[in-house]
Amino acid sequence: MNSPSTRFGAAILIGRFQPFHNGHAALLRQTLEIADRVLVVLGSSFRAPNAKNPFTWEERAAMIAACLDEADARRVAFVPVRDYYNDARWAAAVEAGARTAMEKTGRAAPRMALAGFHKDASSNYLKLFPQWTFVALERQGDIDATPIRRLYFDGSETAWETLRARVPPAVARCLENWRGLPAFAALREEHESVEADKQKWGTGPFITLDAVVTVAGHVLLVRRKHSPGKGLWAIPGGFLEGRERLFEGAVRELKEETGLDIADAELAKACRAVAVLDHPDRSQRGRVITHAHWFDLPLPALPPVAGADDAAEARWFPVAKLPDMETELFEDHFMILDGFLALI
Repeated sequence: MNSPSTRFGAAILIGRFQPFHNGHAALLRQTLEIADRVLVVLGSSFRAPNAKNPFTWEERAAMIAACLDEADARRVAFVPVRDYYNDARWAAAVEAGARTAMEKTGRAAPRMALAGFHKDASSNYLKLFPQWTFVALERQGDIDATPIRRLYFDGSETAWETLRARVPPAVARCLENWRGLPAFAALREEHESVEADKQKWGTGPFITLDAVVTVAGHVLLVRRKHSPGKGLWAIPGGFLEGRERLFEGAVRELKEETGLDIADAELAKACRAVAVLDHPDRSQRGRVITHAHWFDLPLPALPPVAGADDAAEARWFPVAKLPDMETELFEDHFMILDGFLALI
């Protein structure tokens, strides 16, 4: 661990910045003091916005850039990285993104630092980069993004005034403008729905099932009828019931949401793999551990389906189209599909 007074050719600062607040701004200033260039890694990129991650990586980059003067702006580059829910894969993507960003400068690989503040277990990612010199930065004030988002979706003027004191003026202007967009109303509704469910059901752990069904180069998806993720495409699935086995629950949810008329025995023969997805941050609803079943049915044609129960619609999509649908899919469902179908 080096002193912040040590000078580096470049430094990495990692975060979701949802939104960029005064604490983040202080960390960025400290990082600019120790390095010639700063690469800001924007986590949770390339996904559908939700109440926990409301802003796209482009919007977050614009917020941060608006807080910099011209000279500092020239020293900062942004590296968007998706959530892989796999530490090794995510760390490799961060390293590759940082390397690409530095190559664009036309400079030789500099002495690199990883700058950060170790807040709690959510900061354990800082240990994944032994190839970079870790520089521990000091926390600047007791400010976290989660209560700021609560204030933002509260909607009252009192909450708004409290929020304004916790973010840079340029970010406050961005957030105020964003309040007038249709997306704000939809995500505020989702935030309220998620918070109400947490009050009613707690934050888990919960057990869910998902059913990935492929036929003739197509995959079966449903459009969600309710929050969270209302209107997004998703893998058919839901919560495990008290007396069910995992396979039974996956098949029940599949048939309830899509009307797929395939015998259970045929689905059992077509089950190619089962994956357990247990990352603590995969769902904004709390700790949700899902068991995703992949059924590859050897059928010559696509069977009829229709949305029902919690699904507003059910539809077959070509697997080749899925890489273009990443921002239309619910929570980590794109990465579940990638795990079975190698989309990336």
